[in-house]
Amino acid sequence: MRLNIKQLCCLIFMLLFSVAGQAQCAMCRAALESSNGTIKGEAVNNGIVYLMIFPYLLVGVVGYAVYRLRKKKKEAETEQ
Repeated sequence: MRLNIKQLCCLIFMLLFSVAGQAQCAMCRAALESSNGTIKGEAVNNGIVYLMIFPYLLVGVVGYAVYRLRKKKKEAETEQ
């Protein structure tokens, strides 16, 4: 796999000038820092995992539907 000059420069730029990001909103951070126990933090983490499941389920259902449609189409072509 050969990289051209533009791709190589872009790759070097991204590696040299990467910035660490913090993916937490200000309200969540304030709520978690003000709490004394870890129960609130665990609840926020569980909520994030719960919300993360649905996009994967949607992609899986759509992928399975496309698979079934392609399989039916292929079977119909082989029968003819």
